[in-house]
Amino acid sequence: MNLSSLIPPKVFFTKGVGKHKNYLQSFELALKDAGISPFNLVSVSSILPPGCKRISKEEGLKFLKPGQIVFCVLARNSTNEPNRLIAASIGCAWPADPNAYGYLSEHHSFGEKESIAGEYAEDLAASMLASTLGIEFDPEKAWDEREQIYKMSGKIIRTSNITQTAEGDKDGLWTSVVAAAVFVFDDNQEKGL
Repeated sequence: MNLSSLIPPKVFFTKGVGKHKNYLQSFELALKDAGISPFNLVSVSSILPPGCKRISKEEGLKFLKPGQIVFCVLARNSTNEPNRLIAASIGCAWPADPNAYGYLSEHHSFGEKESIAGEYAEDLAASMLASTLGIEFDPEKAWDEREQIYKMSGKIIRTSNITQTAEGDKDGLWTSVVAAAVFVFDDNQEKGL
């Protein structure tokens, strides 16, 4: 196996929620809702490979087969506390230079609305990329202000997030949420492994 070829050229983003009396089954149902339950998921850290192209979930799933080992950045959270708000979010920051790598971040929280959790994850990914690229910023400034600094630098082209929130089941069932950035290899790359 040629491990140097394990640089995925594509990524898709997905999210889901699941509820069940058992914790593990609620997580499985969240993965099913996200469309990624039939795969052996391997969590990786936060680097978005250079030139990695964002594709739709529907397009990405066409490259995957049940049982396949699939690399992803995964955020997850669970509760069995009735009405407790939970969130799982993935933030992403793409550099303007296609030869540079970007950043993904995962955020798991309690009590945050979707917009707050998503903004936090997006800010985290952008801040990590900005630091790597040498963009000076004040971490105490609001995300909106820093976002403008990042984009005006010409070094960060865009940021985004995908976030799943849910309230804990009113009857105390386990409620799980997931958000994921799923890496995809095309058929030609797999043949080179």
